[in-house]
Amino acid sequence: MEIDVAQRPPEGAVLVVPLADPPGSPPQEVDGVVELLSSHEASSDRGSARLVQVDGRHVVVAGLGSREELEPDAVRDAAAAAVRELHATVGGPAALLLDDSLPLAVGEQARAAVDGAVLGAYDPGAWKTADRNGRPVERVTLVGGADADPAARRAAVVAGWTNHARDLANAPASELTPETFADRAAEIAARFDSVTTEALGPDEMRERGMGALLGVGMGSHNTPRLIVLRHEPAEPAHPDLHLGLVGKGITFDSGGIALKPALYMEDMRGDMSGAAAVVAATGAIAELGLPIRVLTVVAAAENVMGGGSFRPGDVLTASNGKTIEITNTDAEGRLVLADALVYARDQGATHVVDLATLTGAMSRAMGDVYAGVFANDDDWRGQIVAAGEASGDHAWPWPLHPRFRRFIQSDFADIKNHSVRNQGIPVYAAEFLREFAGEGPWAHLDIAGPAFLTWPRGDYLWQRGGTGYGVRLLAELASRLAAR
Repeated sequence: MEIDVAQRPPEGAVLVVPLADPPGSPPQEVDGVVELLSSHEASSDRGSARLVQVDGRHVVVAGLGSREELEPDAVRDAAAAAVRELHATVGGPAALLLDDSLPLAVGEQARAAVDGAVLGAYDPGAWKTADRNGRPVERVTLVGGADADPAARRAAVVAGWTNHARDLANAPASELTPETFADRAAEIAARFDSVTTEALGPDEMRERGMGALLGVGMGSHNTPRLIVLRHEPAEPAHPDLHLGLVGKGITFDSGGIALKPALYMEDMRGDMSGAAAVVAATGAIAELGLPIRVLTVVAAAENVMGGGSFRPGDVLTASNGKTIEITNTDAEGRLVLADALVYARDQGATHVVDLATLTGAMSRAMGDVYAGVFANDDDWRGQIVAAGEASGDHAWPWPLHPRFRRFIQSDFADIKNHSVRNQGIPVYAAEFLREFAGEGPWAHLDIAGPAFLTWPRGDYLWQRGGTGYGVRLLAELASRLAAR
């Protein structure tokens, strides 16, 4: 789908009119829409969309809900619903009318509308062989003020990379192994002069003492990789600031010897959604030309059973020398992140954020809308939460406290990877990661809820599978760091 901006609707485009309750004065091109409300041919209900005829012209009325409660997600929902309605009916180009009478700046409307249109039109069925029903919506033109153009074009880049992350997360584990994940990262790096990549295999990891990542991955014939991307702009705005993006890249998680239930285990191909987000965010940052140094580290492995699998009772040694007693092989994400965090610091990252589908307890606590954010620095955590709210990747601050460390104390090693107590699970997992986060600002995003949807969410991210959560947040965070 192409996105552009114009001051007048292009000839032949279907008009899309986002409508709030109570409605304002509609643009001249769609005079008569308000009358359709009273006849129930159209609705201003949030997330609704209906194709109607106004003076013989196709118009899609997309509901924004309450004018008083309007926020960017309502615009995202309206744009996605409009694209779906067009896909199911007439297809073709669309012209979405921005409204400067709404209590949301035109630039914000444009950004949200692009998100809704591009993300809402995503099709997870890339592996279907039969023709799919529907008519394509090739282009969406935003019609509105001058502020719309830069916001829309930036949003189109970021939304495109968000869908790229979704493709990675939805890929079957037979297709996306740690090795082929490294190949995908290399393809991204090849697109930009500012980006380089490398992938450390088992031998290189052994030389660096990465026993935690190796321990998780060596049960599979698809051996692990530590994937590294570096974005080095020619003139960084802040040469001493080096943003580290770390992603959990479990390309399939059976639970290992602590085997998961069979129901929905197929979704465990999405246990690398954090890694997909940081890799795609690096592409977005490079394409936007953001003058900020970025180091992206992905710990990629399969957690399956085999002759070389790690076992409960094993003791692994991470690359910072800390020993870890294994009490649950299904608490593997924190293990691979441990070595990746140490590597990011060793390579000079000054400000680190990791993304991981880490704990089911976070999903139960926050549902499928918010991620939880933990940090060793209150200001850094605040910046990440603010970037999430501005971008649509919602995040909520969670606490760290040294008393949670008792849950990971071990009688046999420095720490253990899991507690049998059913208390504070996301928090003690974050405390585990803090043991490897090093000096300087660090934050951990537990994205287990919003990153991969087992059931459709009912909004602009209505499809099952990967959502690309984190790409928009990280692009926004990098933009703000570069501009400060």
